[in-house]
Amino acid sequence: MSFYAAPNHRKTVRWIAAAAVWTLATQAGAGMFDDEEARRAILDLRQKVDNMRRDTDQRISEEARRQAEEVTGLRRSLLDLQNQLEANASEMAKIRGQNEQLARDLADAQRRQTEGSKALEDRLRKFEPSKISFEGSEFLVEPQEKRVFEQAITSFRKGDFEVAQAALVEFLGRYPQSGYASAALFWLGNAQFVGKDYKGAMASFQKLLTQDPKYTRVPETLLAVANCQLELKDTAGARKTLEGLIADHPRSEAADAAKDRLARLK
Repeated sequence: MSFYAAPNHRKTVRWIAAAAVWTLATQAGAGMFDDEEARRAILDLRQKVDNMRRDTDQRISEEARRQAEEVTGLRRSLLDLQNQLEANASEMAKIRGQNEQLARDLADAQRRQTEGSKALEDRLRKFEPSKISFEGSEFLVEPQEKRVFEQAITSFRKGDFEVAQAALVEFLGRYPQSGYASAALFWLGNAQFVGKDYKGAMASFQKLLTQDPKYTRVPETLLAVANCQLELKDTAGARKTLEGLIADHPRSEAADAAKDRLARLK
């Protein structure tokens, strides 16, 4: 580019100066100029050479200044670009950090939602019916229903017969269609029998036999009815109940006990 112009200008000046000297030498040799004319010619030539040198130096200086400005501008542009790249890198790091925080927040929110859903399911499960197997039968039972029944049976086994009787009466009033109803009547009758409420006990046992003739404890219930009849001095009724028990359930343990009772009645 312009950097190559300076050497060319210098060559041109040197060439002109050499040509002028050669011309003067030739003319002097030929005797065409006298000393004064030669001096003026040399001065004119020197002036032209100086002018050309100044013009060349000025052009070189301007070109150097222009290129220095270009270099300065280029450096400034590179510095601006570097600053922009650093700013972009900083912004990207900031965005990356925000994204990582958002990912952590999302993971925490999902974990809390999962834990909350599980806790809600656990709470709902306490109120939802569940299928159970009890005394050879399967049925749905509500958590509170099961809890009330089991508390009543626990009281009976502890010997708190009055508490058990009250709890079983309450249970049958609240859950008359429960899968536990037959068992509740059986244990209610036993609690009443222990409390010497023989009529109440026999009523509970007979209600059980009417409502659920296929109940697994029917032989024991028949034996309990006979015991109530004996306590009420209904020997004929007790004999009939025991004979029916032996006939209908001959292989049961209650039938063996019925045979012993009948033997003693004779």
